[in-house]
Amino acid sequence: MLGLTVPVFGQYAGPAILARGEAPAAMQETPISFRPFITLSATYDTGLAGVAVTDQGQLATSAAYGAMISGGISGMKKWKRTTLGLDYRGSYTDYRTSQGQGYDQSFMLGLNYRLNRHTTFNFRETAGGFTRNFGMAGLAETVPFDPVGSYVPTTDFFDNRTLYLTSQADVVFQKSARLSFDLGGGLFINRRLSTALHGAVGESAMADMQYRISRRQTVGAVYTFNHMGYNNVLGGSFIHGVSGAYSIRLSRWWEFSGSGGFMRAESKFLQTTAVDPIIAELLGISYTTQLYHNILYRPSFSGRISRTIHHGVLYAFAGNAMTPGNGLFLTSYATILSGGYSYTGLRHWSASVTAGQTFAQAYGNIAGSYGGLTSQLSVSHTLTRNMSLSMNYSARKYQSPDYQNYNRLIYSASFGFSWSPGEVPLRIW
Repeated sequence: MLGLTVPVFGQYAGPAILARGEAPAAMQETPISFRPFITLSATYDTGLAGVAVTDQGQLATSAAYGAMISGGISGMKKWKRTTLGLDYRGSYTDYRTSQGQGYDQSFMLGLNYRLNRHTTFNFRETAGGFTRNFGMAGLAETVPFDPVGSYVPTTDFFDNRTLYLTSQADVVFQKSARLSFDLGGGLFINRRLSTALHGAVGESAMADMQYRISRRQTVGAVYTFNHMGYNNVLGGSFIHGVSGAYSIRLSRWWEFSGSGGFMRAESKFLQTTAVDPIIAELLGISYTTQLYHNILYRPSFSGRISRTIHHGVLYAFAGNAMTPGNGLFLTSYATILSGGYSYTGLRHWSASVTAGQTFAQAYGNIAGSYGGLTSQLSVSHTLTRNMSLSMNYSARKYQSPDYQNYNRLIYSASFGFSWSPGEVPLRIW
């Protein structure tokens, strides 16, 4: 009997804890075979805009048709001590206009390794590059973590080459069947091709204590630290956060996990400002450098409810956080609402829909409110055993009450054919 209890003692096996970046527990119960895919499609994009303006000071935009080839591989594998999940996809688009070409890639990898019956090591990696990114950081059935905790740029205003990478690792120590501790950290890098925009680099750390009060419920306390620095501008931000956490597994398929507390954000930037005309005339200067120093206390919360289905997952998320901005705006306090549903049928159909709204207030180099609404619908229908018909539509509305030229609507639509070996339709989340 003692031998039977050892594996259980060494594993948490309770509801997923969002503060630790965990995906819903039910998503991790069944391995998913690794499957490659390749897609050829025609695409139409509006609102294509580089980092440039017209002679009238308006954003230079255009629409274009193009041909796109994309491919990738995804899957999850489990061993006695290890779980490995992978999702990779890349695309190349050739526009039939002066817009040229677009290259997009995204990579997510999650590794969970049980060192012994008390200790588990977790590693999460998100990386990629894009010219235009409609993607949302939604739940992927093949990756054992929630990418909402990664610094993946999703609100870039310009079609500018952007590279990003986030590496996170943590160690969970299971003190007893009820009590566990987690200690981890990470780093992120966002780089943008245009020198008019600001890339970001930063580090993070976290520590928490979780106590399982029943078979289905867990409570805990969480501390987080984040540092955000930028290129092309002197300054950065330091953010400390403290919160309480609560997770509950409502049934075998339904889960809720969330946290609430407060954060302290301290930002320092060197800014160039115009001087008074009288001083300018007297000293012969037009601008001077000033130190911008600001300390903010803000509430913090996050919550996710999910319904895991045999053929997919339905989820909704709400939360806020300090983010590194979007290259145009820097350190920002953002509230994010998002949700989605993915379905992979046993016979002919696969579908995925995601939507999200962001409200942000920038406190860095440029102050102001901005945000956006994003939605995406993808459908795949099996034609033969390995061939599928694929359709995709994405739309994004940029919004700002402070900057009128920031408001615009863009969308993208594609239609093509995909090849992927396997008995079920192509997974397209």
